[in-house]
Amino acid sequence: MLSHAQQIEHLKLVIEKLRRMLFGRKSEKLSLQLDQLELQLEEMEAIQAAIASATTRDTQPDGAASVKSARKPLPDHLPRQTVTRNPEQSCCPKCGGGLRSFGEDVSEQLEYIPDGFRVIRHVRPKFACGRCETVIEAPAPSRPIPRGLAGPGLLAHVVVSKYADHCPLYRQSEIYARQGVELDRSTLAGWVGATSELLAPLVDAMRRHVLAATKLHADDTPVPVLAPGNGKTKTGRLWTYVRDDRASGESTAPAVWFAYSADRKGEHRREHLKHFAGTLQADACSGLSSPV
Repeated sequence: MLSHAQQIEHLKLVIEKLRRMLFGRKSEKLSLQLDQLELQLEEMEAIQAAIASATTRDTQPDGAASVKSARKPLPDHLPRQTVTRNPEQSCCPKCGGGLRSFGEDVSEQLEYIPDGFRVIRHVRPKFACGRCETVIEAPAPSRPIPRGLAGPGLLAHVVVSKYADHCPLYRQSEIYARQGVELDRSTLAGWVGATSELLAPLVDAMRRHVLAATKLHADDTPVPVLAPGNGKTKTGRLWTYVRDDRASGESTAPAVWFAYSADRKGEHRREHLKHFAGTLQADACSGLSSPV
C-alpha cells in the first residue's frame, strides 16, 4: 500500500506522461483522463496540507519557525498598499523615556480583490528609548495561515473558485499566471488544506447548531468521487441536514450542515445523528427513513 506522499508522486508522474502523449495530437479521452488525475492530485495535496497544518498546530510551539522551500519574490508590477503599524506606546514602557526611530520591519502578504491582485505591505517602524535603549515595535499582524503568503481575501477566492465555481486549482494557477503571478497547483492545494483546517471550528459550530433543533429535514445525494489509484469514479454520498422552522414562527436562524460518506451505509447517519433528539423529516428512501 503506497503512502499518501508516494501516491502524490505517482500521480505527478502519470500526469506528466499523459501531457507528453498529448503533444502533437489532441485526444479527448486523454484530456479527460488528465483532468481527472489533476483533480485527484490536488485533492490529495489539499488533504496532506490539512493534516500537516493540524500536526504543526498541535506540536510546534508558538513562534517556532517551520522549514520551507524558498519562495519566489512577489512580482514588482503588482500595486502595493502600505499599512504602517506604530506601537501603542508613545514613550518607553520601562522608564518613560522618549522614543527615537531607528529602522523598521517590512513583511508582504499577497491579497486578492475583485479587480485583481494587490500586495499589502505591513510596515512596523522600530523605536528605541533615548534613555535606556529599549526597542519598541508594534506586534506583527495575524495571518490566516501562520507565516503564510496569502491574505484572507485570496484564500476565500481560491476556495470559492474551486468548490462553488468548479474551477480546479491547476486552472486557477493558469489564470493567475496570465496576470503575472506564479502560484503553482501544489501551493494552492496547501492553502486549501490549511483553510479547511482553519474553518473546522466553524463547521463544528454549524453542526451543533443544526443538531440542537427539535426537527430536522434530511436528504442524501449521490456524488461522483474519484477513486484513488485508477482515475475512475465511484459513488459517494453527501448528507444534508437542514434546520429551518421559520414557517412555524421559529425565530432561530436557519442553517444547513453537510456531511460526506464514501457509501450509503446506515452507520454513517447513525454517527451523524447520535446526539440528535427530535423529529427527523425525510423522504421514503431507505437511507434515511429506517430507524437510527
